Amino acid sequence: MNAPVKRIAILTSGGDCAGLNAILRAVVLRASALNWEVIGIKNGTHGLLCDPPKTQVLTVEDVETAILRQGGTILGTTNKGDPFAYPMPDGSLKDRSGEIIAALKKLGCEAVIGIGGDGSLAILQRLARQGGFHLIGIPKTIDNDLSMTETSVGFDTAVAVATEALDRLQPTAASHDRIMILEVMGRDAGHIALTAGIAGGADVILIPEIPYTLQKVAAHIESLRQRGRNFALMVVSEAVKTSAGETLTKAFYGNQHRLGGIGHYLGAQIADLCQAETRVTVLGHVQRGGQPSAQDRLLATAFGVHAVELIQAGHYDRMVGWSNRTVIDVPIDDAIRQCQQVGPEDSLVRTARGLGVCLGD
Repeated sequence: MNAPVKRIAILTSGGDCAGLNAILRAVVLRASALNWEVIGIKNGTHGLLCDPPKTQVLTVEDVETAILRQGGTILGTTNKGDPFAYPMPDGSLKDRSGEIIAALKKLGCEAVIGIGGDGSLAILQRLARQGGFHLIGIPKTIDNDLSMTETSVGFDTAVAVATEALDRLQPTAASHDRIMILEVMGRDAGHIALTAGIAGGADVILIPEIPYTLQKVAAHIESLRQRGRNFALMVVSEAVKTSAGETLTKAFYGNQHRLGGIGHYLGAQIADLCQAETRVTVLGHVQRGGQPSAQDRLLATAFGVHAVELIQAGHYDRMVGWSNRTVIDVPIDDAIRQCQQVGPEDSLVRTARGLGVCLGD
């Protein structure tokens, strides 16, 4: 049986989302009850590449109740800089994994709780196996594309923000006889678009998993007109391609390219086909920020407590998850093996079709 762990480390990695601080609070409170010390690592694995490592001892006083409703992460995070192929100033790539492992050993943290999506957890697992330290994963992703868990921290809040946007767009669409197009996040999966689209009463929902044609979309909007409707609401995931199969991206500082632009592309195309005014709203990072929903706070808290208890029990290389109204834990390998996309026969797809929502096919 493994000896009790006296000191554990925790970090947030990948893009931020609502609920991260609630996880930190739960971990610290549960660990404190066991008289364990929690070391917060700043800025994901980047904090371990500094000498000395950028860390913060997290105490009960650091995670008072107010942090439960605070967006972002007090530890900071990063979604770039793979430590196994780290970009250097001269443009070369360097394997800096050894530095991270050495920093963890210097901290004396036998167990690490990593909060991240599939990419972050894959990197952390590789580091753990190479460095011989124990890892527990907590899933957070607004895209909800991790396998083996029904939902991840951040998804519910992102859906709530997108749904509220549709609630606000509908009255102005009706007032001006317009087609409103809402572009939401979703790098590889259309869960946000589909869920918010149904909740917000969208007429058209386009997701990367279901091919579409502009003609089908235009025909559906025309059918609404024939029924006497003077407006239409459309939700599209940022990962949806153009009708020619092109993935649209935007360039950012540091030679980064991110998904974006499909909303404006569709706006121009639909305006021509339907001979109607279109307006496009791109939510972007609004979906990541702000106060977490009650559901995300509860999920984050349950995940944080269970992660500490897995360490207490000596069960490692596990990711906590949610299934059938309870917290579970699964092998990290199973959780990151493949992206959990929307299936063509998923319940919400059938629901959308049953409501007469156009999915573009």
